[in-house]
Amino acid sequence: ISGDGFFVVRSGAQQLYTRAGAFTFDAAGQLTTPTGSVVQGWMAKNGVINANGALQDIQLPVGATLPPQATTTTTLGGNLSALPASTTWPLPTGTTAPTATTSITMYDQQGAPHAVSFTFTQTGANQWAMQPSENGTAIGSASTLTFGANGQLTAPTAPVTITPAWATTGITVDMGAGATGITQYGGASTVSAQSADGSAAGSLQSFTVSPDGAVVGVFSNGLKQPLAQVALASFTNPEGLTKTGNSSYTTSANSGTPQIGVAGTGTLGQLNSGMLEMSNVDLAQEFTNLIVAERAFQANAKIITTSDSVLQDLVNLKQTP
Repeated sequence: ISGDGFFVVRSGAQQLYTRAGAFTFDAAGQLTTPTGSVVQGWMAKNGVINANGALQDIQLPVGATLPPQATTTTTLGGNLSALPASTTWPLPTGTTAPTATTSITMYDQQGAPHAVSFTFTQTGANQWAMQPSENGTAIGSASTLTFGANGQLTAPTAPVTITPAWATTGITVDMGAGATGITQYGGASTVSAQSADGSAAGSLQSFTVSPDGAVVGVFSNGLKQPLAQVALASFTNPEGLTKTGNSSYTTSANSGTPQIGVAGTGTLGQLNSGMLEMSNVDLAQEFTNLIVAERAFQANAKIITTSDSVLQDLVNLKQTP
């Protein structure tokens, strides 16, 4: 903790406070200290955390899933390379109109993926037709795009709507407008489907802890969602806390009552994952670990030396007349 805050943990029915953040998840999915105390905070409900509610045990929802989300909007962007402005329309026999195609994955209500393509075909001076399709079958009628002399999109000025057979509602296709929309400048065609909402169902794969103490789940569909929020406590006089052992403390008349909050607010400080705070390092344990590591290295070195000696004896036996 890079501030004055303390983690709040529960040991039985007793609420304790510690700055030692070496936490792990136990077999039940509870976030615990090395001594088994359960870290306190707030659990998320549908990705929303109420930090004003009562403290709860933080428990990783093993097997949690995110329901699928149907696609409702997609965004197209890039450039369309047109024929020279001097080209006469309709095109002379043997002249092929420029085309450009891009595709993107969309999802229905059950989370099934659908590859939807958008084909742009020049139909006139500063004019293109955009035809959406799926598996070679057109989705509705083509939309007409009009560009000004400066190559910027002048129509449509609002997103168009397509309705695939599997969609329960229309899906908006935003092509922008002006300099921020699809353009018709000189050069290669770079038009592309830039984004689309919606997703397949996802299962919890891993998690991260952000500086504000939020435990964020990473799901198999690539989405992230808050799972819990670690609570921190501050005291008017932290020196007045009473030691209970194992780097834990309890309140006393001198410490004052705990002020519970979220990391990053007030003087609580932010959380830094993967770091050790010097005041919480157990020197005896660290020296023990050092000795164990040293003895392991010595044992491995001895094995290598012995193996080398045996091999040398074998070489010498072979060379003996």
